[in-house]
Amino acid sequence: MVHAFDVLGDPVRRRILELLADGELTAGAITATIHAEFDISQPAVSQHLKVLRDNGFTSVRAHGQRRLYAVNGQALRDVDDWLAGFRRFWTPHLDALATEVARGKRQRRRSAT
Repeated sequence: MVHAFDVLGDPVRRRILELLADGELTAGAITATIHAEFDISQPAVSQHLKVLRDNGFTSVRAHGQRRLYAVNGQALRDVDDWLAGFRRFWTPHLDALATEVARGKRQRRRSAT
């Protein structure tokens, strides 16, 4: 099996996952969007879908003649678990940013009254 970041390192596959984040889509709908955005062929999109499916990032189910793809959350949870060891590098910075944003909002409210 390919390493998760090898799969996610490809911009087309990341975009497919973004499209699927809102729910199931047909292979045709995915292909149309990816073709429009990346100008790649239907067979190339099918290959990206296969890589995502074979590595557990998507699932597919038949619905009549159509194939519906969806995100498989477990593969993304595995990536999130791996990233957990690195969160200490950015969490304090994000917390500090949130504090500054809140401070700015309070100051604007005080100025408005």
